Amino acid sequence: MKTRYIFVTGGVLSSLGKGLSAASIGALMENRGLNITLMKMDPYLNVDPGTMNPFQHGEVFVTEDGAETDLDLGHYERFTNVNLKRENSVTAGQIYEAVIAKERRGEYLGGTVQVIPHITDEIKERIHRVSKGKDLVIVEIGGTVGDIESLPFLEAIRQFRTDAGEENVVFIHLTLVPFLGISGELKTKPTQHSVQKLREIGIQPDFLLCRTDRILPADIRSKIALFCNIKAENVITAKDVSNIYEVPLVFYEQGLDEKICKRLGMKTKAKGLEKWARIVDSISSPKVGPIEIGVVGKYVDLTESYKSVIEALMHGGIANQCKVSVRFIDSEKLEKNNVDDELASVQGILVPGGFGNRGVEGKIKAIQYARKNQIPYFGICIGLQLAIIEFARHVCGLAKATSREFSNTGEFVIDLMEDQRRVVKVGGSMRLGSYLCKLSPNSLVAQTYKKSEIVERHRHRYEVNNHYRQVLASHGLIFSGVNPELNLVEMIELAKHPWFLGCQFHPEFKSKPFLPHPLFVGFVKASLACSLPRGRKPGKVTVKNPRASLKIKSRNPREARI
Repeated sequence: MKTRYIFVTGGVLSSLGKGLSAASIGALMENRGLNITLMKMDPYLNVDPGTMNPFQHGEVFVTEDGAETDLDLGHYERFTNVNLKRENSVTAGQIYEAVIAKERRGEYLGGTVQVIPHITDEIKERIHRVSKGKDLVIVEIGGTVGDIESLPFLEAIRQFRTDAGEENVVFIHLTLVPFLGISGELKTKPTQHSVQKLREIGIQPDFLLCRTDRILPADIRSKIALFCNIKAENVITAKDVSNIYEVPLVFYEQGLDEKICKRLGMKTKAKGLEKWARIVDSISSPKVGPIEIGVVGKYVDLTESYKSVIEALMHGGIANQCKVSVRFIDSEKLEKNNVDDELASVQGILVPGGFGNRGVEGKIKAIQYARKNQIPYFGICIGLQLAIIEFARHVCGLAKATSREFSNTGEFVIDLMEDQRRVVKVGGSMRLGSYLCKLSPNSLVAQTYKKSEIVERHRHRYEVNNHYRQVLASHGLIFSGVNPELNLVEMIELAKHPWFLGCQFHPEFKSKPFLPHPLFVGFVKASLACSLPRGRKPGKVTVKNPRASLKIKSRNPREARI
């Protein structure tokens, strides 16, 4: 089968949900048995988001091969079975960097280097690079139509339809149809103007995904179709949903996957979406809970900074048929406020990854509270490092225990590896991507994973200082996971505690709703047990669908209620 392409663009305003829409389309097309891949093209000039402030860009998602990418790649992996790589994330910075490098090497034979054809050709070449062996490639173009920095990407995909053949390329445009309560009307003008702008640069969308808070009535769809030169049946309602895992069901019931396959001439059959219906049901109708998990961090004003952590906690809730309520706690405020007052209501405490010394002491106070009060604790990356600092200070008596990241003096229980001390360029120079970890037999982590070896994704620069391992272990800290090649600590735990665990890697990057990460499943289960009355233990739970009506087999919304 030859490769087909879907390009997803957006208009009116950012954060409408292009990434989730692309991921949901990927889930539907994979459900039809197609070998797919997804790709994100960001128009900013940074080479990657690795050095960008999380307040500006949100979470940095890390792939197996160590690429620092946009958080939308996390959506792609969570919604499908794809395992993305560095080549699936492209920025304008990478494109211009590659073109200038070729010019410096003389590859353009002295010709004038221009946006067209050199930049656009480089963009098209990146798309072809990920296409090998795939039935379908879904490409999301970041930004919105009308942004000056997006123009080279839009021009490139305009050319791509001509190059690949019109019958092999679909353009899907996501736009906004707001409801104005004052007039009681759905307004189509933003969509009309967005499509007009897209058509000005030569792209006619085949499908419109109209983001709105209600099902679009037939007359509104017909009006949009008339003004946007598109079939009314191809105007799809991208309705607001209570949780993101409903989006594939919303698109499925409108036959979006079937319509795309018809447009591309692909003869495939859709299976039912029972798997997605079970996930939605588990979230909307949990058997137990809610439990409150306190996420202690410094980027709490933009929760997108912890997107994968939030989703992984939800996945842990799905596996335990439990509602998980996440409460973000500002670690800087925790430095000044009473810890008992802030954390008294939570059943579990999680310290996610982060960089820098701002809010560090607040996180350490939260960890101490969890350790002393027998509250389940989960430390990720810096959450492991701070757990070791807290233990060294308050259990081992090393009052000056710290990390070289935070101070120039003290007992560096967390330190830089020798090769990191020589690093000059900050971007892309951390320990990134997948590394092996050996688990100690009979440890909590070995029981949780049910394995003796694991492979997890990393993104950090500082490590546990091996010179302090003996003194830490002598006071009861267990080093339950170690990288055998580098002899570096990967996981820690405490024996006399309901659930106290830290990991140097980022398990949230590998969690999916239909395949929750075992550490998050275990953490939620321990937190659930903490919420129950003394002496009562949570029963064994399995993910199952108690309502037969949720089996999504029909495309008729009346017969397939969500």
